[in-house]
Amino acid sequence: MLSGVITSKTKINILVKLFLNPAMKAYLRELASEFKVSTNSVRTELNNLTKNGVLVSEREGRNVYYRANTEHPLFPELSSMVRKITGIDELAHSVIDRLGNLETIYLTGDYAEGKDTGIIDVILIGRINREKLDDVIVKTERYIGRKVRPLILDEKEFDLLLKKGTLGNVMKLWNKNTQKLQQERENGE
Repeated sequence: MLSGVITSKTKINILVKLFLNPAMKAYLRELASEFKVSTNSVRTELNNLTKNGVLVSEREGRNVYYRANTEHPLFPELSSMVRKITGIDELAHSVIDRLGNLETIYLTGDYAEGKDTGIIDVILIGRINREKLDDVIVKTERYIGRKVRPLILDEKEFDLLLKKGTLGNVMKLWNKNTQKLQQERENGE
């Protein structure tokens, strides 16, 4: 989808990697290796994105790390575009709208690391009807063109796995309490 607007596949890969999870940071050789392209093509795109303020860079030892500039005026739009092209937004909306006892949704696995591998791993916290979830997943997978692997946990199980380090990178996508606060603000309550 972005390839019609942004002609550089390397630039698209960088945006997906760093805007899917804004806490993620990466350095030149790591990106070149992951994308299987030359360091020169990655360097060119990193320099352009940094020069335009879309990315920020910081030196740590011998490496220069890049991350999304969350202060950039276009950050919300770029982040939203990345979430839309990867199907994350559609997945979250489908699950939230159809599963009433959902407390929190977390993204984990490759997508939490900013890698668009085609398999979206999500952790769902709450009391969820597995049949309804399976139906939502099948329909969402067809719509977004990606495989979705859900893991249903309660809060205690999630905390235990998180403490053990079993889950790897975890990124909160949605929380029922946060949504309630946002709706109250929008309604002026």
